[in-house]
Parts: sequence; structure tokens; C-alpha cells
Amino acid sequence: MAQRADLPDKLYFRIGEVARLTSIKQHVLRYWESEFSFIRPQKSKTNQRLYRRKDVEAILAIKHLLYDRKFTIEGARRHLKEEGVGESLPPPDPDAVAAAAREEAIEHMGEEVVKARGKVIDLYEEKLLGLRGELTRFVADLDELEDAHDEQKKEV
Repeated sequence: MAQRADLPDKLYFRIGEVARLTSIKQHVLRYWESEFSFIRPQKSKTNQRLYRRKDVEAILAIKHLLYDRKFTIEGARRHLKEEGVGESLPPPDPDAVAAAAREEAIEHMGEEVVKARGKVIDLYEEKLLGLRGELTRFVADLDELEDAHDEQKKEV
């Protein structure tokens, strides 16, 4: 069953799509329209029901109240009037929340790894440039020693 966050980001949903997203049969959705006055899908030019996102959220809240919390239709109607749809939606799935947190942590870790890798590369580049300078000086010193040695050979 879809949670509020799982709903596709669109303006309207046809009754078949709402039935699939909520796991509620179409005839039950039509019945709930008669019992809950705030579920009022618009009709398309072809007379198809078009539910808005808030209608689908209300259906998810009604389903949670009736099926999970065992409210009567009258009790669900009263609860929704007093508490509102937002307070009546089912709690988020802990596995989905954990998966989202894991994904966010991995993404954040990836950013940190890139930063750390950049720092390591900068450090090694600095060290390598230092070694290059030392090696250049060493080769220059060797060249001077070789020249001096060659001069001594000529003198002898």
C-alpha cells in the first residue's frame, strides 16, 4: 500500500490508479465517496473520476482508521473531522524510513569521501612537488660533483 510520500507527483489520479495505490477496490472507493463528504473526485469530460492528491491521502487515512485501527465509519468520520486527515494517516513504514536514512547517509558519505580524496590528492601533490625539488637539487649537485671530478682528472 502506498504511503503519502509514495504517491506519484501528479495532480489527478483515475479511480483504477487510486484503487491500485491504496489496495482498495473501486466499488469501495465509490461507496466511501457517499460516506465521507470531503472525498469529492472531479469528473473528466468522459465522466471518469479524477481524484486529487488530497483525496488519495484522505482515502489512505480512512483505510488506516477502518482497517488498522478498527474504527466504524461513523467513528472514522468523527475522528477525521476532529483531527484532520494529516493526523489520521498511517505512520510511516519503519523499513522505508530506515532505507531513506541509509540512502541519505551513503550520499553524504560519498560527498565526504570526495572531499577527503581531494585533500589526500592535494597533500600527495605537495609532497611529490617537494620531492621533485629535492631530486632536482640532488641531480644538480651530482652534476657539479661530476664536473669537479672531471676537472681533477684533467689536472692529473
